[in-house]
Amino acid sequence: MNQYPSKGFTHAGKFHADDVFSTALLKYLNPNYSYTRGYQIPEDFDGIIYDIGWGEFDHHQADARVRENGVPYAAFGLLWEKFGADILGEEEAKQMDARFVQALDLSDNTGESHEICQIMESFNPVWDSTQPEDEAFAEAVAVAQKILEHKFESVLSVRRGEELVKAALEQAKDHIVVLEKMVPWKQIVTPTDMEYVVYPSRRGGYAAQGVPIHIDSMELKRPFPEEWRGASAEELARLSGVEGLRFCHKSGFLITAETLEEVIQCCKIAQEADNI
Repeated sequence: MNQYPSKGFTHAGKFHADDVFSTALLKYLNPNYSYTRGYQIPEDFDGIIYDIGWGEFDHHQADARVRENGVPYAAFGLLWEKFGADILGEEEAKQMDARFVQALDLSDNTGESHEICQIMESFNPVWDSTQPEDEAFAEAVAVAQKILEHKFESVLSVRRGEELVKAALEQAKDHIVVLEKMVPWKQIVTPTDMEYVVYPSRRGGYAAQGVPIHIDSMELKRPFPEEWRGASAEELARLSGVEGLRFCHKSGFLITAETLEEVIQCCKIAQEADNI
């Protein structure tokens, strides 16, 4: 038997990302979840109530909760605080709150612009539409469900790849990690002293990425040489002395080469160039 709510109540009228994502989360937790939208909560209602009613999962009351960092909770954040760890585990749920949930909560509480919030609001019927509001709400919830499903799967895939990355770290040489396949690596590799991660490219050959200085940073510990960035394959072969070097991203974070040996050689050349 599913331990999560099987029915709920939220407000009717114009909807926002808050009540949309709250509903999507509850439907993720329980595929059989059904909801009612209205302006007045029935006295005998025995399901979960959110974004209305001033209860545990509402945020419109004067003493509504605020996070330690000053970001106020909205219904989505309150529900995520309650159930998020069941989906992703404690640590990943906190990261999801910081990187995704808080922005939606902030937008709902302050009106601060946020693209996803604007997209969800665009599902509301326009003034001369004949579409029922509940039908439009259901369409928005379906999209929010897909967003959540893909976000959760992305986080969970990192967990599934942990052992592969850790094994590669143990075998790493010269601050270069070589993966057997492309799996999420940043959370595990970034805190170490590794500088490059090498893996088979989906386009053939091998790729190497520079490791960022911090998980949320775009700055790299050791970017690829500036003269390589955006150069043609012919220019790269001449500049690097590696015949199989085929591509270097214009930002210097990624290269591709024909063979594993060549891409590792390029990483070592980049290390030496950076030390000059």
